[in-house]
Amino acid sequence: MLKRLMFLFAGLLAVSACGAQDDKAAAPKTDWKEGQHYIVLAKPTPPASGKVEVTEVFSYACPHCAHFQPFADQLKAKLPAGVTFNYMPVVFNPSWEPLARAFYAAQSLGVLDKTHQALFDALHRDHKPLRSIEDLAGFYAGFGVDPKNFVSTAQSFVVEGNLSQGRERAMAYQIESTPTLVINGKYRLDAASAGGQGQAVELALFLVNKELAAKKK
Repeated sequence: MLKRLMFLFAGLLAVSACGAQDDKAAAPKTDWKEGQHYIVLAKPTPPASGKVEVTEVFSYACPHCAHFQPFADQLKAKLPAGVTFNYMPVVFNPSWEPLARAFYAAQSLGVLDKTHQALFDALHRDHKPLRSIEDLAGFYAGFGVDPKNFVSTAQSFVVEGNLSQGRERAMAYQIESTPTLVINGKYRLDAASAGGQGQAVELALFLVNKELAAKKK
């Protein structure tokens, strides 16, 4: 089933994985509708932490994820106290796997905050050919990471586990495109469904507050 789903992901890549999600000027929405602007997952998977979480499912390979990154920063800055934000790289085809490994390696080595935007810039602004783990090791060396340590971390058992967990979560969340936001393992939305990138931020905040209110009951 997993292989079949991943082949489906690969087939959708050209038409939907980085589907057009450009922002449009529009008045803020106040009438968000389930099934139109966001989806309630059939089998919610609440975070084990018990906290409300926002997850951005993304890939460094996706240009629309690069375009969305400033909006992701806006969303993080606007989240209420106690709400966590995390990234989850997805692998829609084999060429995306080194980049997912790079994310988890950077996270493990404590350089993610310094390198997240920088890797988007290197790929989509500077068009650097960072395709292999070795290529990426050279990139991270510019941030003080020993290339050998980076490669061994990216190929470690821990990162293998991260990738496996990511595949399972992508299936549970029914991810079909990037970037996608998942709120508390329960709601799924993207810029296309929300009506723009800025609208996606506002919708995510609406759903976060909805979950916070539910916890108080």
